[in-house]
Amino acid sequence: MSNENPDISALSFEAALAELETIVARLERGDVPLEESIAIYERGEVLKGRCDVLLKSAEEKVEKIRSNADGEATSTEPME
Repeated sequence: MSNENPDISALSFEAALAELETIVARLERGDVPLEESIAIYERGEVLKGRCDVLLKSAEEKVEKIRSNADGEATSTEPME
């Protein structure tokens, strides 16, 4: 991949989401050539997967630090 398209596995959630939003905006405008549309759509799918993985990881961390009214950690129950 070129410098314009960094390795997705190295992107932070914010960077992956920003790039995904850019891709969506470009596709919605409809002025991207077909071959490029396919390429950026495929990258968008991988970016979406990266965001999903990072969100899941964040949810798991939050589950581990749930606390009671006194601020003491009380459980590892899933968030609702």
